[in-house]
Amino acid sequence: MANSFLYKETRYKIGDTVSIDYKLKEGDKERIQIFKGIITKVKGDSEANRMFTVRKISKVGIGVEKIIPLLSPYIAKMELVKKSSYQKAKLYFIKNLTEQEVRTKLYQVKKKNTHEPLPKKSR
Repeated sequence: MANSFLYKETRYKIGDTVSIDYKLKEGDKERIQIFKGIITKVKGDSEANRMFTVRKISKVGIGVEKIIPLLSPYIAKMELVKKSSYQKAKLYFIKNLTEQEVRTKLYQVKKKNTHEPLPKKSR
């Protein structure tokens, strides 16, 4: 599947909310920064060149995207926070939405039609 990937026996797909512990080097010090966002795009043919894009909304309200190679040595840990039921291949439309609108679009539970048709009256 082009819109999902496997990382350490966990399948991630477009629309899932993930939390990534990303290692950063600042001079001679190394620290871990947590980046929590929604997977918007997966690109690459094989595992060697697969990359995914994660988008989050900062506290100020500005959208931040990070493109991360799947085999990056800087990924300390990656965990699934929330699973989405979204079916499309890319999530470019969320760039124009607020955080509330994104939540309602991606994580809405599809309701099944529970209404049965009324019996027809015979005349």
